[in-house]
Amino acid sequence: MARLVAAFGTSHSPALNSPAEDFAGHARRDEQYGGHLDRDGVPATYAQLARDADPSVLAQTGPEAIAARVAACEAHLDRLAHAIASARLDALVIVGDDQREQYHDDNIPAFLVYCGETITNTVLDLPPGAPEYWKRARSLYHEPDGPRDYPVAGALGRHVVERLIEAEFDVAYARTLRHARGEGHAFGFVHRRLMSGGVVPILPVVVNTYYPPNQPRPRRCLRLGQALRGAIESWPENLRVGIIASGGLSHFTVDEALDRAVLDACRRGDGEALAAIPTAKLNSGNSEIRNWIVAAGAASGLDIEWQEYVPLYRTPAGTGCGMAFAVWRSR
Repeated sequence: MARLVAAFGTSHSPALNSPAEDFAGHARRDEQYGGHLDRDGVPATYAQLARDADPSVLAQTGPEAIAARVAACEAHLDRLAHAIASARLDALVIVGDDQREQYHDDNIPAFLVYCGETITNTVLDLPPGAPEYWKRARSLYHEPDGPRDYPVAGALGRHVVERLIEAEFDVAYARTLRHARGEGHAFGFVHRRLMSGGVVPILPVVVNTYYPPNQPRPRRCLRLGQALRGAIESWPENLRVGIIASGGLSHFTVDEALDRAVLDACRRGDGEALAAIPTAKLNSGNSEIRNWIVAAGAASGLDIEWQEYVPLYRTPAGTGCGMAFAVWRSR
């Protein structure tokens, strides 16, 4: 029988491919962005965020502070890549969101399992006039030399879909990518940054974290993770399977209290705390916390081996990303 032997969590922000000197570009982007939310999920301008920000954030946005935190994130990613390689996995379930990369207003599923034989990662598709810092940041998700097909655990995926349907999850199912852009950033990040120890067949599970009105609620995400675990472990082949949450934590307004509460609940295995997160706090970038809730639901019964958290601010208004990395292992 297949076993879920490990679970992982990772942020996948473009800032993870940005040297400290590029953060001025990210800061300008934040200043011009018109979709900010405050820590209660209420729309706010950049000026309002700056007015209400904790003054202590200013000291965390200097070049030396940013460089130190960027280096810390890089070390945590290296450690996470090593953990994935050392788990000796036969398949890795990636729980991630799609930001209109493959799924658009003609059909945005709440949950989708991709079951093709392969999935394609393509080259960076930004226009030539895009800022250089943004090209560097986005290159983290894409192939440098041309499209590449990565293996998918498609047979396991079809089995998972069948079991989820039996568990009353009406998941969408796909065997091909409709758009030439290729796999989304949440999945490309894992391939390009975390599989340096060798490519493992993946099973993409797409969660609509971002776009109303059919964003799944936190409790439903938790239950999906639990049902995923059951579906995986009912597969008759002797496989070592892992699951990874790709995305989060809070952004574009960093909410350290929310992030630490999420990580603490994951550490304690407190599914109820995760299920009770107010949905108003799970919009915009924060919405990717849903991916962690799914992974935490699947990881019930595993032990947290390590967690790391780096609040990576880029402006005195408190914008940036709460970077988080975690590993669960079987007892």
